[in-house]
Amino acid sequence: MLNPSATLPSASIWLKLKPFMPIIGALLALLLGGILLQWSGANPIQAYRVMFMGAFGGFRQLTETLLKATPLLIIGLGMTIAFRCRVWNIGAEGQYFIGALCGSVIALTFPNWSAGVLIPLMLIAGTLGGAMWSAIAGILHLKRGMNLIICTLMLNYIGILIVQYAARVPLRQPDGFLPESAQFSANAQIPVLFGTRLHWGMPIALLLVLAVYLLLWYTPLGFHLRVVGSKLSVARSVGIKTSRSILLALMMSGGLAGLAGIIEVSCTYTRLKGEISDSYGFSGILVALLGQLHPFGILIAAILFSALMVGSQSLNVMLQIPASAAQVIQALIVLFVLAGSALANRRS
Repeated sequence: MLNPSATLPSASIWLKLKPFMPIIGALLALLLGGILLQWSGANPIQAYRVMFMGAFGGFRQLTETLLKATPLLIIGLGMTIAFRCRVWNIGAEGQYFIGALCGSVIALTFPNWSAGVLIPLMLIAGTLGGAMWSAIAGILHLKRGMNLIICTLMLNYIGILIVQYAARVPLRQPDGFLPESAQFSANAQIPVLFGTRLHWGMPIALLLVLAVYLLLWYTPLGFHLRVVGSKLSVARSVGIKTSRSILLALMMSGGLAGLAGIIEVSCTYTRLKGEISDSYGFSGILVALLGQLHPFGILIAAILFSALMVGSQSLNVMLQIPASAAQVIQALIVLFVLAGSALANRRS
């Protein structure tokens, strides 16, 4: 006969380990990544050291990591708002591009306006552009019953192609050879911080971390969004307008993706091009999931993802290992962290 007390030690150990399951998952992912690096002919310890030093080994490396973390953080925060409401927005990449386009139109149309007026207008235009682009999918979903994942995914490609066309034809620099717009005026370029390559987009992203946290946990709107995401039928029974909440969540997530787009174009590229993203929209989704849909967790996840992106370049230069190896490690980390979280939440 089974002695119930015999299970108590294992249950006690499980309760102690439960909060650390995502961390354990990340460590297991790094271990498996090390095995893959070993199969590639590299010393895993040396490879991880090269990646770490490439991302954090000096001021220049840290700057590059924070620069790439900025769009990932902003997009990840937007995805958190949507996913908390169980709104599966997979269209952040297209919303990022459309936001960049809308903000660029303002920058190119009014180049001589003062920076204090022009830059806020660019940011507002980029945010509204991303929000309106996501609203298309929301309306099709709510009014016509179309699958939201498919709608947002397809709008990615449409948005990217629109920006590529705009950079090649209507906004193309008249005497230029490349398919890109004229360079933004100095008034349309978001200022850098203390003479470094870091720009004001990073403080904006950090403020958004706090803003999204307060929105989701300390406002009636955030409460409604989380209730809709938790149980749609319960939300309806207590009088919450679920369609309105779904559309708002989608538009807020799209707006933040659009904001990330114009910040990146204004600071990094200083002109509109057909290629203005390192798949930030898709990576931002993974950052949100890795951060457990919590703003402060997303901050850590964005820096981690950015470090892997920057560190992979050093991996390729120093050890001749393809940069795609870091992408495999990224995927493993997301997979194992999510698996650890699911295990912690489901096990009684």
